[in-house]
Amino acid sequence: MASSSATNERKGRRGSFEINPPNCKYTHTNDHNICICLLYDLMYFTAICFICVLMIVSSHCFSVSQRRLVLVGMTGAGKSSSGNTILGRSAFTALKSGSSVTKECGKVSENVAGREICLVDTPGMFDTDMLEEELLKQEISKCINMTAPGPHAILLVIQFGSFTEEEKLSVEKVRAIFGEESDKHTIILFTHGDKLDCSIEEHISEASEDLKEILRRCGGRYHVFNNKDMEDRNQVVELLEKVDAMVAANGGEYYTSDTYHDVEHMLKTKEDELRREYKNKLQEKERELEARFAAEKQKLEERLNEYKRYYEAQLREFRLKEEQTNTNENKLLKILIKLKNLKFK
Repeated sequence: MASSSATNERKGRRGSFEINPPNCKYTHTNDHNICICLLYDLMYFTAICFICVLMIVSSHCFSVSQRRLVLVGMTGAGKSSSGNTILGRSAFTALKSGSSVTKECGKVSENVAGREICLVDTPGMFDTDMLEEELLKQEISKCINMTAPGPHAILLVIQFGSFTEEEKLSVEKVRAIFGEESDKHTIILFTHGDKLDCSIEEHISEASEDLKEILRRCGGRYHVFNNKDMEDRNQVVELLEKVDAMVAANGGEYYTSDTYHDVEHMLKTKEDELRREYKNKLQEKERELEARFAAEKQKLEERLNEYKRYYEAQLREFRLKEEQTNTNENKLLKILIKLKNLKFK
């Protein structure tokens, strides 16, 4: 890596490495110009420093504690299976059928390959069991809520094979929902990689112009998954490295839009309302406990005063008895003295 000013060194269980803070007047945003030279720090804290192929540092070093990924695509494309492959376990329901198993958004947060991943699975586009309006208004808005303030990567899942008109429409629908700016945060994830009888590059070169156009919009970013081989973790690591590179090219920023801003504002407003409500309930509970304590304290004081009065009465009675006993003894003593005096006369 090209040298610069001070060198920051971090040490951890993963070993030690150096970060050279860059001072660069050039900026490259195309993925093929970027190579990641630094990946992991300790405690699953991801740090990325990248340079262009000309060995000129293209941006500053930054760190991200969590990656928010959202899986979108047509019904039956393999979104849930891809989510399970990423996680390395069956977290989302997936079936080998043309119908959409996922009827509502699902969210799983987990550590994957040294990264904290928040993965959201969405219902398929053109799900025949779900009304279009219901899908758009409910589940997509739920997806936006789950990935607020915005996803770092939109994984557009497309099944390997011929790119149909229906698949094209589903992709356009995804783009309409998230907006054109989402293109630079999108990676095409081809599924059914086990069916590839040639290289993916050859397949893309022979693909339809519609698919090539979608790839161009997304900066040529794509990856292939074989969901039948969930134990192949290399395909997952490679995907996450591509996500890292894309996030790096975007300056570490996640995708956001007016919709996400509105949702974030709504969530913050709701959070403030809940905080105020909790505070009011807490104060009310405190007042209730204080009142109960005051009442109990008053009862306790009354009982103590009652015991005090009782024992004071007992003490007075005892003293009266003692005084009476002493008086009688004095009288008896006087009588005995008189009798004694009479005897000796």
